[in-house]
Amino acid sequence: MTTPEPDDFVSRVLGVVDSIPPGRVMTYGGVAAQLGSRAARAVGQVMARYGFEVAWWRVIRAGGHPPFGHEAEALPHYRAENTPLLASPTDTAAAISRAATTPAADTSTADTAYRVDYAAARWSPRV
Repeated sequence: MTTPEPDDFVSRVLGVVDSIPPGRVMTYGGVAAQLGSRAARAVGQVMARYGFEVAWWRVIRAGGHPPFGHEAEALPHYRAENTPLLASPTDTAAAISRAATTPAADTSTADTAYRVDYAAARWSPRV
């Protein structure tokens, strides 16, 4: 894996993600918009390839759900940072606890068990 050039899209995405404070989140589209782009999917690709270098759990899907396939891995980070969470409308708060023990390969339960309270946790850096 090669290190991205300082001015390329990858570095800019990682820079925005790195600026998100603990307990706050941005959507993939929000990160793209911060860069003057509409390329939310490209942000997702960057996060899939290079996200391990930054606090990847702070970039969420538009519905408030954590990165797909990483719901159980993200939950301890959200709890440690006191990120506001909501139980799924069809579940109870106990579902959040179950999500923590759901194996990463089985995202069907974890995906619907909780989501980030985007209204409370949204980060919008000043330009």
